[in-house]
Amino acid sequence: MTTPAEPLRYAILGSGAVGGLYGAMLARSGCDVHFLLHSDFEHVRENGLRIDSVLGDFVLESPQVYDSVESMPKCDVVIIALKSTRNALLDEWLPRVVADDGVVLTLQNGLDVEADVRRTIPAGRVLGGCCFLCSNKVGPGHIHHLDYGRIAFGAYQEPGVDPLRANEVGRRIEADMQSAGIDANWSDDLAKTRWRKLMWNIPFNGLSVVLDASTDRIIGSQPGRDLANQLIAEVHAGAAACGVEIDEKAIRATMEHTETMVPYDSSMRLDFLAKRPMEVEAIFGNPLRAIGDRASEIAPSISMLYQQLAFFNEAICEDA
Repeated sequence: MTTPAEPLRYAILGSGAVGGLYGAMLARSGCDVHFLLHSDFEHVRENGLRIDSVLGDFVLESPQVYDSVESMPKCDVVIIALKSTRNALLDEWLPRVVADDGVVLTLQNGLDVEADVRRTIPAGRVLGGCCFLCSNKVGPGHIHHLDYGRIAFGAYQEPGVDPLRANEVGRRIEADMQSAGIDANWSDDLAKTRWRKLMWNIPFNGLSVVLDASTDRIIGSQPGRDLANQLIAEVHAGAAACGVEIDEKAIRATMEHTETMVPYDSSMRLDFLAKRPMEVEAIFGNPLRAIGDRASEIAPSISMLYQQLAFFNEAICEDA
């Protein structure tokens, strides 16, 4: 008889719009979840974690919260939901919180963000995922989930590395998330999943900043639609140049999904308005570098948008 596996212990690094939502849903379902908090620590310890969601509102009372990784237990699964602009912290944090045979799942925007995890975590134990959702942190310990909610994730593929451990634990994570009411789906092709998400992130994060507009304003304007369509097509072409084939129907599907989405301020626009560093390198710089020397030919609009956002980001960092 096979001995049942011990339940997974989860750590959430970045308990905001993404980590707070999914971590709270996992904890509500009975999973052992540990949240790293900073400015919200005292508030959440005293009042719980409040989730207002299209899937149903709830308060996670008495969550297991910590104000430093030093006080956290070692965990089987460490979910990174920080902005990629803070990934320098991972070199110090991950060795303290990842169990000896644990895995790390990074739910961050952009391309090849898993490389930041690999600096400290062995090959074959890294997973990456994309979140297709509209969610914002609206107050201390208070998450507002407006729309969607799907996660697509898979093992980080490296030449000559068998991601057996990542695959094994990944399927268990998928089962835990689905039991918690999360629309989680395993992907055997993480690169394709990431490029597919970039088909939304690049146009609508970038345009939201340079046009100073929410998604409904962009999609409701013909010039805005034309710009978005051009950028989506360039991401599609950039993926192909990197050997990632995505059905051309995805271009139109991206626009259609945005048309039916609730009016939404992208995470990049919220960061810009709050004068916080934006995830320009992960979302724009890394894909352009992956395309290589032909980036200005294949993705001229993305290249220009990248330079504009980098200019804004430089000013934000100088003022910080």
